[in-house]
Formats: sequence, C-alpha cells, structure tokens
Amino acid sequence: MQTYIALLRGINVGGHKKVPMAELRELLTKSGLENVKTYIQSGNIIFQSLEANKGKLEAVIHKSIKDYFGFGVPILVRSKDEIETILNDCPFPEEKKVSGYFIMLSEIPEKNLMDETSKEVFSGEEFIITKNCVYIFYTLGAGKAKLGINWFERKLKVNATARNYRTMVKLLSLSDI
Repeated sequence: MQTYIALLRGINVGGHKKVPMAELRELLTKSGLENVKTYIQSGNIIFQSLEANKGKLEAVIHKSIKDYFGFGVPILVRSKDEIETILNDCPFPEEKKVSGYFIMLSEIPEKNLMDETSKEVFSGEEFIITKNCVYIFYTLGAGKAKLGINWFERKLKVNATARNYRTMVKLLSLSDI
C-alpha cells in the first residue's frame, strides 16, 4: 500500500468553496481511499491506496468533491517520497528554505517556457524553476508579492499549488502512517 499526499487548490479561502475536513475525510474513505487524514483547512490530505496511477487518484478525489460539494477543485497527488524529494532538493540555503514556498507543478513545463520565465526578475522575490516545483523566497513576505501561483501557471502553462516549508514538513510527518 502506497502513501500519498493530495494537495487541493483554492478551498476554504475567503468563504469560497467551503470543504469541512471531517466531511472530506469521510467522503474520501467512502470513495475507497484508506487511512485518510487531513491537515489544516487548506486542502492537505494524506491517504493510502493500492492504486499506483496518481492521475486516477486525482480523478477519484476530484469526482468525489464535485459530486458531493457541487464544485471542482484542482488537485495534485504526490507520493510521500516525491514530497520528500521536493523538500530535500530545495536549492536555497537553509535560512531561505525554511521561510520559502514550494509551488508544485502538475506536469513538467516546456523547457523554453521554463527558460523564459527564469529570466524574469522582481525585486525582493527569488525563484528557481525545476521540472516539478518552483522554489520561491519572498524577502518581504508572500502577502506583498507580485509572483504567485497564477503568474507561474500563466507563464509555464501548467496547473500548480503552493505550500510553505512548515506545511511540507508537517505533511511528511503525518504521512508516517
């Protein structure tokens, strides 16, 4: 049985797309996922499954949420090992890494889009694009940042979702099922 982490984008933000975590855990358990746990209200799900195809797992979660709550949300499913690799491969020094964000990408962007986007420069915002993640550090904090998920999605033509360092570490610790 494989341990996975599902990252939902855009739920429980500003009163929109409300998804109570207790209902979500019950719903996903009924959908065939096992040992379902959630972490905070922003759509972090840890679960186990015999299914090895992450696309199929994303589809199961998406359909369950759409059918039950009446709206769809973007979902990325990654294995515990993939999340651990993303965290460990952060190219920033430790002091920036622990204050940084990890924008995980739904697929590998085209190389030319990665190269073009990497040339962009914004004061107080540093980022490094890899095939599965944009590592980003905001000198003045994320609240005043110009570069966010939407910007990277437009530039790289992929879906994405972001988590901060603390959430990534917590998800890994919770995935020790």
